[in-house]
Amino acid sequence: MKLLQFEMTGGASGDMILGALIGLGVDPKRLVQELSSLPVEPFDIEAAPLQGGKIHGLQVAVRLHEHTHHHARHLRDIENIVTDSKLPPAVKESSLKVFRRLGAAEAKVHGTTIDQVHFHEVGALDSIIDIVGSCLGLHLLGVDDVAVGPFPAGRGTIECAHGTFPNPAPATVELLQGFPIVQTDETKELVTPTGAALLTTWRNRERAPDGSRILNTAYSFGHQTLEQRPNLLRAVLMETESDAHSGTCLVIECNVDDTTPELLGSLTRQLMDAGALDAFTTAVQMKKQRPGTLLTVLCESGTRDALVDLIFRESTTFGIREHVTHRTMLARRTVEVTTRYGAIRIKIGRWKGQDVTFAPEMEDCIRRAGEHNAPVRAVYEAAAEAAAPLRR
Repeated sequence: MKLLQFEMTGGASGDMILGALIGLGVDPKRLVQELSSLPVEPFDIEAAPLQGGKIHGLQVAVRLHEHTHHHARHLRDIENIVTDSKLPPAVKESSLKVFRRLGAAEAKVHGTTIDQVHFHEVGALDSIIDIVGSCLGLHLLGVDDVAVGPFPAGRGTIECAHGTFPNPAPATVELLQGFPIVQTDETKELVTPTGAALLTTWRNRERAPDGSRILNTAYSFGHQTLEQRPNLLRAVLMETESDAHSGTCLVIECNVDDTTPELLGSLTRQLMDAGALDAFTTAVQMKKQRPGTLLTVLCESGTRDALVDLIFRESTTFGIREHVTHRTMLARRTVEVTTRYGAIRIKIGRWKGQDVTFAPEMEDCIRRAGEHNAPVRAVYEAAAEAAAPLRR
């Protein structure tokens, strides 16, 4: 398994994260080539070597081929840009999850709905490339897990598209709810909303497990000068031999008997977009012989507050239960198989040195079925048949 650990000495932004991935071996020319399928204006990704004090690293910037008007896009506009591209399905899925998490934070800060949020800085082309390019870079590196250290926080005020705000920006604070921070005396913005959205969406470990082996290290510099620390992000790519890992997570539950199925369906999607590990419903018999629904959400402690807020705002429950539970997860990787309907991803789970679980990615099957006007079951079975040699 490959694990990527981010250490934020000077913070994190979209271009710093993209630079770290390029420093670990992702070819910027390949990024531009694959990202060119996005229906946007032409651009380049420039990665220049930089010496910051005694540390050598990279500084990355997205350059537009010509001056373009700064867009204030809605989430739906950005979703269309991503879904209309020819990027791998896993990259589209990861990118959309980042944008939706960021949209939920912006909506709460500005007292509106996620569909009405205007993305100003994030709606600009360079920020879109930072986010989608970072998700693509993570995919190209074949990273299985992401560990993220404490987030440094500055002080004072910063200037944003909406005006003067406290530092860190309100959307950043919203995204970092439940995650560890380190307070600094820096007056510059250290962690941007884009950086916070990427790292909190990707993060599924607090730290690398004991026994991990370092494969590569990269240092990525930001575009501002700090007073007391270098403005850099370190990324450490590691390998672990574990084919399963154990840990704890939170279980959040509530019973509802007066919420429509449509609202519950919408809520479970929002919970997943906001960082839940899983969200599902179970039919239950409640008091007074009322048929009801048990909503169960699995999450890490860092996303607990945001998910509880969603449940109270989007359902009719008056109370929530929660407890810590232990879980064991198979190591997993994804490979693509070719079928007569097109490429389908296969999720493979590993246990005690053997591949034991092979599952076609259902979203791929549904998409290919729609493209060929075929039954989803037929596509699924074709993918399972194509994956049969992997079992040997």
